[in-house]
Order: sequence, then structure tokens, then C-alpha cells
Amino acid sequence: MSYVDEVYSMVVEKNPAQPEFHQAVKEVLESLRVVIEANEEAYRRDALLERLVTPERQLLFRVPWVDDKGQVQVNNGYRVQFNSAIGPYKGGLRLHPSVNLGIIKFLGFEQIFKNSLTGLPIGGGKGGSDFDPKGKSDREIMAFCQSFMTELNKYIGADTDVPAGDIGTGAREIGYMFGQYKRIRGVYEGVLTGKGLSYGGSLARTEATGYGLLYLTEEMLKCNGKDIAGKTVVISGSGNVAIYACQKAQQLGAKVVTVSDSTGWVYDPEGIDVALLKEVKEVKRARLTEYAAARPSAQYHDGKGVWTVKCDVALPCATQNELDLEDAKALVANGCFAVAEGANMPTTMEATEYLQKNGVLFCPGKAANAGGVATSALEMSQNSERLSWTFEEVDSKLKNIMVNIFHNLDDAAKKYGMEGNYVAGANIAGFLKVADAMTAQGIV
Repeated sequence: MSYVDEVYSMVVEKNPAQPEFHQAVKEVLESLRVVIEANEEAYRRDALLERLVTPERQLLFRVPWVDDKGQVQVNNGYRVQFNSAIGPYKGGLRLHPSVNLGIIKFLGFEQIFKNSLTGLPIGGGKGGSDFDPKGKSDREIMAFCQSFMTELNKYIGADTDVPAGDIGTGAREIGYMFGQYKRIRGVYEGVLTGKGLSYGGSLARTEATGYGLLYLTEEMLKCNGKDIAGKTVVISGSGNVAIYACQKAQQLGAKVVTVSDSTGWVYDPEGIDVALLKEVKEVKRARLTEYAAARPSAQYHDGKGVWTVKCDVALPCATQNELDLEDAKALVANGCFAVAEGANMPTTMEATEYLQKNGVLFCPGKAANAGGVATSALEMSQNSERLSWTFEEVDSKLKNIMVNIFHNLDDAAKKYGMEGNYVAGANIAGFLKVADAMTAQGIV
């Protein structure tokens, strides 16, 4: 059995009932096979892959809090500190009922390579809780966030582990967590990113993941002889990533015709009205039915269906494994020629393979959505310098990072004889930097 297969079998055996983590490890190791086989003796001797797929630290803790009726509620809290070879752990905190250890480990593992690709000195980590902020009052959310940070603060710090937002964790939640960290530790430091502008946040951080997705997509199309201007784009999701991907796509001259949420989706042939979408989702925190009710050109549909709409470019920006094989077939049949992932692992392995085999340009999330964590690292830099950069400065640095990410993964794919396979290119480019750092630092 090859070293890659041995390590994957070990992961499945030692991490039962964690299918998302198995999927992430398999996808990465398969695309690294050519690199690993060329260095197998040294990597095997140093157990490099075993160390790569095993988190440095896994934290599981209870989070008790009191709801508005006086009832005590208890949630699970998680932080997986996966790899610190190239810098302090960096990765978001996800608040969603689906959160479990396997999902946090998959996200943390992906984060290692995503953070490496940015070219910035940040390692991989992820955390969160099965707490659901939807339907909770501000006081209940504050009570949860303060309890969560009361435990988490023991394990994080500006030079140790710097969490950020993710699904369910926006500016409100980050603010409550930061306040509690400062209260307990008695220090004012850049321990969280995604903070408000009045207390150390960075301009352009809100827009960063969505904007970065489009900067990379634009560069990918350009390098393949295409222009994003005039193209029809379908987007899933209607959270932070989807909203700002929509905004930047339209600024670049594309037309975005869909968005979705957990209950349904909207098709708007005249192009999504970003201002209205922000009003519905960011201000009212309402469902897309309200968007459709306020926009005569929009059609609302229950359930899933974004990928059935005819398009040139598809940007999945909702959640993991939302785009399956049937969806991929529908996209290809409708003439879609590019897919870039705004969410983390939103495309199943079968769908990814089908898209690649049918000539669709496909860029994985660890590269395409790295703009968020890249700008978080820029926020860390500003905090360390006690400075605040302009929106234009941050946006310019973000664009350069995303363009460089695409060229690095494109070059890696070409170097190892897999031109056009951007999944392999992203994994190889991200892995080599981490592997070099791990080797240089000895057996730790």
C-alpha cells in the first residue's frame, strides 16, 4: 500500500463518523500523490503526513448560558489548532447547529493550505459551536458569546491563535467575544479579526471574501482567454460572501441572476439588486421571500435549484457539499465554463471530477475564498502596528494576494504535469511551504 493510502486509512480508522474530515483529507492527499511519491522516503521517515493530518490540539468544552426565559442552555464549543508551522493558528468560529468535531477538523485542515497560499505567516485552525444565533435576542447572543469566550480565552492570543468570524459569527458576535476576552485577560490586543472599525477592525474586511473570490475568478478567466464582463453568473448563498461577490461581479461588468438561503432561492433576470439584498439580509435578517416581494422582476422558488439556471460562471458561496453530481451535470449542460468556490468545500468530489473532465475551469475554496483570511492577516498587521490603512490600501493588497494565489497554483499544476488542474495546483502550492517549514523545525 502506498504512503498516501496508508495515511488515509489511518485517518478513517482514528477519526470515525467524521465524513467531512475524511473527504477533505482524501481530496488533498490524492492531489498531492505525485509530490509525496517523489519524496516518499523522507516524508515517511519523518511521519510528515501523519503529523499533517493530526491536529496539534483539539479543544472541546461546554458552553452554558441563560436564555430570556431564565432557562440554562448548554452547547458544545470547539477549537481545533491544526498546524502552526508557518505562523499562529488562524481560522474562523462557526456558529451553526450542524457544527461538530468532524466539520471543525475538515475546516481547520483546509485552512492550513488556504493560509499557506496567501503567502502570509498564518497557520491553520478553526472553531465554533452548535449554537444557533438565528431567532435569538441580542442579550441571548451576548450571554452565549461571553460564556464561549470565558473558556476559549485560555487557548488564544495575538501571537498564538487568532480566531475570526464564519457562518453565524458576524460583527455583533465578534464584538461580544472581544469584549469578554479583554475583560478577562486585561489586555487590548488583536486576538480576533473581523472586529468593528471603532476598536481595531480593518476596512474592506467585510467585503474581502466576496471581493477576493471575484479577483481570482477574473484572473483565472483572463489567463484562459476570457473576460468576466458581460457574463451571466449564478451565486448560491446570501450571507456575507455571496453579497459581496455579487457586488464585485456586477462592478466588473457581469450580471448575477441568483442568490439562495436555507429555505429557497431567487432568480432575478434583470440582475440581483445588491442594495435590496443587503437590506433584507443584513438589516432585517429576513428570508429571500422578502427580496422577491419587493422586486417585481424576481421569482422566488422553495428548496434548491440555483444550479439549474443557465449561466457562464457559477460561484457556490453557501456551505459544504451543496453542489453535487447532478448539479454539475446541469451546469455543464447549460454551458457553464467556470466554477470558483466561495464557500469551504461546497462541491462534492464527484461533482468536482465531473466538472474538470468536462473542461470547466474549477478553482477550489482554499484558493478562491482565501481573501477573507488574507484580509484578517492584514488586520493583524494593522493591530500590531497600531495603524489603520485606507479601504483602497487594503483592497489593493487583497487584489495582489488573490492574483498571486492564482499564479502560484497555476505554476504548481504546470510544474507537476497537471496543467489546468487548479485543485491539485492549490494543494501542492499550499503543501510545499508547510512541509518545508515542518521539516526545518524538526519533529514537533
